[in-house]
Amino acid sequence: MARNNHWDQDDQKQYQHVHDSEVDRGQDERAAERIAAATVNKQRTREGRTLRQEQERRDQGKDDKKDDKKD
Repeated sequence: MARNNHWDQDDQKQYQHVHDSEVDRGQDERAAERIAAATVNKQRTREGRTLRQEQERRDQGKDDKKDDKKD
């Protein structure tokens, strides 16, 4: 199972589904884990749910507040 604490329940389910599918297709365990993790991370990136993207949104919000104070 995935070890990433930043993944939510849906991410865990997707990881398990992809992992199981890859094993069924003949991939070894380690390759299936790598492919499943990469798939989940790719989807999270597309949806803007990575830690870096969340930090950038928080930083952007702080910058917006600073700009409002200057006016």
